[in-house]
Amino acid sequence: MIPGARVSAAISLLDAILDGAPAERALTNWARGARYAGSGDRAAVRDHVFGALRSLRSFAALGGGATGRALMLGALRAQGIDPESIFTGQAHDPAPLSDAERQGGRAPDRAEARDLPDWLWPLFERALGEGTEAAAEALRHRAPITLRVNARRLDRAAAQARLAREGIVTRPVETVSHALQVLEGERRISGSSLYAEGAVELQDVSSQAAMAALDLAPGARVLDFCAGGGGKVLALAAQQHGTWLAHDADPRRMSDLPARARRAGVEVRICETADLAALAPFDVVLCDVPCSGSGTWRRAPQAKWDLTPEALAHLCECQQEILREAAGLLTPTGRLIYTTCSVLIEENEHVTERFSSDNPGWTRVCSRRWPISETGDGFFLAQLCRETR
Repeated sequence: MIPGARVSAAISLLDAILDGAPAERALTNWARGARYAGSGDRAAVRDHVFGALRSLRSFAALGGGATGRALMLGALRAQGIDPESIFTGQAHDPAPLSDAERQGGRAPDRAEARDLPDWLWPLFERALGEGTEAAAEALRHRAPITLRVNARRLDRAAAQARLAREGIVTRPVETVSHALQVLEGERRISGSSLYAEGAVELQDVSSQAAMAALDLAPGARVLDFCAGGGGKVLALAAQQHGTWLAHDADPRRMSDLPARARRAGVEVRICETADLAALAPFDVVLCDVPCSGSGTWRRAPQAKWDLTPEALAHLCECQQEILREAAGLLTPTGRLIYTTCSVLIEENEHVTERFSSDNPGWTRVCSRRWPISETGDGFFLAQLCRETR
């Protein structure tokens, strides 16, 4: 595909997404129908689409509208590319610019320039302070790709060497002992021998760091209450011996977990909701709760624009309910671990403070944040325990 054809494809996809289609589904459907598109074409179109979604407001301002065509016009202007060189109308290029399009567009301002909704900007400032501008800018760019090396299989240096032989170039993340940041060859990961053996897993660095920060007693009975795909319980199980159980309100999210656990050389028991009371009590219950995902919006930028104040309030109530349910599954001296991939105080400090206030005898013993950075997503962890007398 020529550059203009890639832009044309992105315009059509963006129009569908702006009409409500999920971005990943729209891209998958397009790729199935566009058999003429090679892997490089698919990657380029994907980059166009996700780049526009990450910078939706600023590109709309520069392009003079909120359509796929205007967004791609804004994207070209943001990159300093003459739109006339792409919008030629020849072959598969987009139609030539109109006079209104040539004269339209303006520089974005305030929250618009940071590509955040107006109502969210004060929440970001309150949560991040001096780091607000850097976080907002990071969310406008591609997320890093990082691997967790399974210490039960091999050490990081050996993993790095083997990956290199398969064309996957990495570098160690010095702050996290088993993390490798992928520099080249990310599309080869799923087909690599190390991935097939369970020796490496795709996992964000901040998530890895949070799990490594948990000091669990050997042999502890640990329940991952909102397991999803199970990345966190696998990370914990790779660190030490224990009894590992996983649960999710939607068991379909855990469908791949048994196979991943076998590859990783660990045993993780899948639990139905009806079984939890009989399996309790647990020494640790990990609650990686549903959240806005604001620390990960460069990976899922559509969520940045879908979030509303009402949806955020609903999430916070859901987070409270999960903590209340999980607390009832612990031993008297057990620990409740609360995590989110959000940067917002409303979902982090406020939720854990309210839980302690509403449930006498519980206290937050510690909490920690990981910022949106060049190596990792925004992440929050808190530990809650019953007060001892």
